[in-house]
Amino acid sequence: MKCIERLEGCLDRDEMKRLVEETLPDRDLQKVLLIHPDYTRVDFSSTLVPIVHRELKKRGLKTLHTLNASGTHRAMSEQEVRKKLGLFNEDFVMFNHEYANPNALMNVGELSAEFVSQKTMGDLQQPLPVTLNRLFFEKYDLIIVLSGTSPHESTGFSGGLKSIVPGIAGPDVVGLFHWAAVLIGIPRLIGLIDNPARDVINEACRMAFQKVRSPVIFYNMVYEETSSGVLAKGLYCGNGYEGALEAYRRAAEASKKVHIVYIDKPVKRAVQVIDENYDEIWTAGKGSYKLQRPGVIEPGGEIIIYAPHIKIFHSNRDMDRAIRQIGYHCKDYVKEFLKKHPNFDRNVAAHVINVRGDGRYDPKTGKEECLFNVTLATSISKEECEAVSLGYRSPQSIRREDFLNEDSLWIEHGGKFLYELRKNE
Repeated sequence: MKCIERLEGCLDRDEMKRLVEETLPDRDLQKVLLIHPDYTRVDFSSTLVPIVHRELKKRGLKTLHTLNASGTHRAMSEQEVRKKLGLFNEDFVMFNHEYANPNALMNVGELSAEFVSQKTMGDLQQPLPVTLNRLFFEKYDLIIVLSGTSPHESTGFSGGLKSIVPGIAGPDVVGLFHWAAVLIGIPRLIGLIDNPARDVINEACRMAFQKVRSPVIFYNMVYEETSSGVLAKGLYCGNGYEGALEAYRRAAEASKKVHIVYIDKPVKRAVQVIDENYDEIWTAGKGSYKLQRPGVIEPGGEIIIYAPHIKIFHSNRDMDRAIRQIGYHCKDYVKEFLKKHPNFDRNVAAHVINVRGDGRYDPKTGKEECLFNVTLATSISKEECEAVSLGYRSPQSIRREDFLNEDSLWIEHGGKFLYELRKNE
């Protein structure tokens, strides 16, 4: 594993170029697959990928395939991919991951019922197939997996093997690890390097790497978003399965220092100002996730997701419909719902719990008590918000000056930083 790190400053192109030169195989690389982050990540792919591309050309590159590790997010247009990768005039073949298309997936094994039961605290007790995008198993001279690392609600930290599962995985294993995560709960998961959800990812990927026919190299990025742009803080490189694990751990340790914001006391309300790269509640929900560490929001407090550009819960009609069917509720409520609807998508079930946070539900009385309130200040109507048990504020009513006091937080680049009480540091 090799890396460059500059947490108090930022990396420059020359440093990135030297690491890429040192880590790319010095041999003929005519056909290459690049698996990359999607539109929801604002990182330094557009700086790094052109460097990688130039070095690949020196090694004889003739065919470059790119695969958007989108998980269950929407597809990207060619223009979006070119902007993301900084490859505006170069020739390459672009692929979007199709998580719901069985023909685009390959079965690589099965997670045992015992393993599934252990990681979901006994909630699920059946084996689950591991399916991944077929491109990952084609013969390439090299597969490059590019990812960014920051605190993540379902995996502790993003990056590394997460680009494979759920990045290019099928719905069953994605639903499993999201459900494993939600049973533990965001407050006890986010910002932890090792956790049961990561165990699911690692085991599924271990199976996959037994069938991969190409050498695989991982580049993990750590970065900070600022008002003046993205600052590259670290780049971590590892080869194969074990190298991916080591690069992830080093990147996650750096992310702890970059992406955790400490506050001195709980706040009554927080406004997460959501950037336009989060264009649905499915991803903008991170504005709630990153404030759920114990004690950050006062009991009964309010998290406001401020995103006037958002008009939908999910761009996929089926998933949007499922969200509207179940609404946003705490885990106890959702578990009761699943007893009546056992085939309901657990990926959606995990999402609505994650947004709504911890709470209690009494099925006898129908009374639900959540620790805090979640309010949308988006282009989703008041009627739609209330129908899914979320609060509503008109976006026009949100003024920054109203939240610049000791009881409030106004957070630019919403959903990107994890908040923690200083006493828990």
